[in-house]
Amino acid sequence: MNAETNPEKPSAQRPRRRLLIALGIGALVAAVAAALAVALLIRVFEHKQEAKHPFFRVVELDESSTDPAVWAQNFPHHYDSYARTVDQVRTRHGGSEAVLRTPSDADPRSVVTQSKLAEDPRLVTLWRGYAFALDFREERGHAYMLDDQTFTGRHAVEQPGACLNCHASVVATYLELGGGDVRAGFDALNRMPYAQARERVSHPVACIDCHDPATMRLRITRPAFATGIAALKATQGVEDYDVHAQATRQEMRSYVCAQCHVEYYFAGPDKTLTYPWRQGARADEILAYYDEIGHKDWTHATTGAAALKAQHPEFEMWLQGTHARAGVACADCHMPYQRVGAAKVSSHHVRSPMLDINAACQTCHKATEEQLRERVETIQGRHLELRNLAMDAVVQLIEAIAAAQATPSPDEQRLAAAREYQRKAQFLLDFAEAENSTGFHAPQEAARVLAMAIDLARRGLVALWAPPD
Repeated sequence: MNAETNPEKPSAQRPRRRLLIALGIGALVAAVAAALAVALLIRVFEHKQEAKHPFFRVVELDESSTDPAVWAQNFPHHYDSYARTVDQVRTRHGGSEAVLRTPSDADPRSVVTQSKLAEDPRLVTLWRGYAFALDFREERGHAYMLDDQTFTGRHAVEQPGACLNCHASVVATYLELGGGDVRAGFDALNRMPYAQARERVSHPVACIDCHDPATMRLRITRPAFATGIAALKATQGVEDYDVHAQATRQEMRSYVCAQCHVEYYFAGPDKTLTYPWRQGARADEILAYYDEIGHKDWTHATTGAAALKAQHPEFEMWLQGTHARAGVACADCHMPYQRVGAAKVSSHHVRSPMLDINAACQTCHKATEEQLRERVETIQGRHLELRNLAMDAVVQLIEAIAAAQATPSPDEQRLAAAREYQRKAQFLLDFAEAENSTGFHAPQEAARVLAMAIDLARRGLVALWAPPD
């Protein structure tokens, strides 16, 4: 058959083939797109279902569930990050580095942290006669808080059971000791000698200390904080404050931390853990409260001053800073949110924000990591300069009092005035020293506190040596 008798010429067949190919490709693309759309819809549906059910109840939890590994069965992502608090990492001005030691029957730890007393011997002068002059090391993560307290060298001086309120999971212990009454159990634990109280606890602070096991809501479990925050609110004109009923969820994301990261003292013969906020939470307001009630932690071994030891007032200092005023909670920076599938999980790898600037800082601050780190380290470096000036001033006052006491006829009136200045200056210095942000939580407030410490130390020298009027 020739071209003249062929009803369909090749030139006429080509457009038809192209059309069929195009239609086939279009159908294939449409099928793929439809499949992808269906997969996407299924994935979205699955994520929505995940969001509705953020955890699976594998085990039942109650007020006796103190072991965080049990909670891990329901909350594996939270537990995985909590378990990482065993790491030891230094930042430029903080954190801990591993120091190897030979375990013993008295202290089975094979790794500890560097000694702050060795790093700065002036601290020994500051705390002479007090247990902290015997052993004081850089803090480690939450996973170590119970062991590091159990085996500290400070037990050469008898310690009360009240110390465990912030180093152990004590909710179940409160209930057991108090016959179901948390406050009664709290009082009983405070009264015990440390060794006896230590037998009652098994875990460091964990899930149950911040979360209701039935609802997972944040909660206050330390009676000392509930009492203390009510006293603080009263200074602000809020009477009969009930933290359980009146605190917002965002406030609770700081308050659960403030149950322990605060200044405190042990009141009376029962050693009741007490937060000294009846006149306010600033360092000089706390000092005024201690002066009012005549409290002292010990008698300084060198000078005889009625000395005070500040603890770790992160909450009090944070309250004076820009982040607190902006409504930023402790957890926003130290436990930033992470995306795990459809869920938004708060990291329980509690640590310095400098170790995860992207998650901790750049959610709000649009500067680069390098710029943010430089800003923080500049603040901390300047704080340390001022801290060292204050440390030198207080140490010089202690040495001057010791020299005056050694003279043949010491002036007791002058010595008494100098000791009072030492008490005040030393506490304010220690307040800024013990606060673990190296000044970052509230730079201007930290500078104010250290400036007052320097001024009081110099006034002590004047009181000691200035010629009479």
